[in-house]
Amino acid sequence: MRIFIALLVISSITSAKAVYGQSKLLENVKANPEEAKALCKKFEDLNAQGVKTSSKEVIEEISRNKNLTPTDAEILSIYVIAMYCPQIK
Repeated sequence: MRIFIALLVISSITSAKAVYGQSKLLENVKANPEEAKALCKKFEDLNAQGVKTSSKEVIEEISRNKNLTPTDAEILSIYVIAMYCPQIK
């Protein structure tokens, strides 16, 4: 039972850090709209080439360029598109 409780506590802490990290990620974009606009321009260029911004390759590129996990890169791209460039596909 002690092991179960310990695992539960560790899981809770890890989940809280992940949520905080994602919140901080989005706050950084809110504080720097020029970064979001630059991503929108990149997404527009990709769309013009027939590349979907949700593709694995695009998410991996954002991940590498921004030093993010693929999940955080995907969250960032979805947020930027929704808030700054909804015309992007």
